[in-house]
Amino acid sequence: MIGLLQRVTQASVAVGGQQVGAIGPGLMVLVCAEKGDTEREADALLAKLLGYRVFSDDAGKMNRSVQDVAGGLLLVPQFTLAADTKSGTRPSFTPAASPEDGRRLFNHFVAAARARHAVVETGQFGADMQVSLTNDGPVTFWLQVEPK
Repeated sequence: MIGLLQRVTQASVAVGGQQVGAIGPGLMVLVCAEKGDTEREADALLAKLLGYRVFSDDAGKMNRSVQDVAGGLLLVPQFTLAADTKSGTRPSFTPAASPEDGRRLFNHFVAAARARHAVVETGQFGADMQVSLTNDGPVTFWLQVEPK
């Protein structure tokens, strides 16, 4: 599983001109399932994400997690993160999980996040989404949990 997280002052996602999710300060996370991923990888990615220290403490050091600062989470499904870009000028998406597995794992990830965190908003799996955000810093990190 892949999570591309961005620390934001605000973020939102719309489908068909209608807002489907929005947060204030927190993390906007693009989430991707790859072939071979299971709920185990989803759970491990979520644990890492919730504990990842990307928010400043009183000394200005990145020492606080999204849970420590009670920030929002905006989770957006993004299969293109699994693209193979090693050759040619057109990406291949063969490393991505099938749409069925991707949807199942994204839904599992969201349900687990909602069970562990107060403010969780989402995009819509399979939809053409427009994502808006103000990256704070900018701070952006790539997290990946590979199947065993």
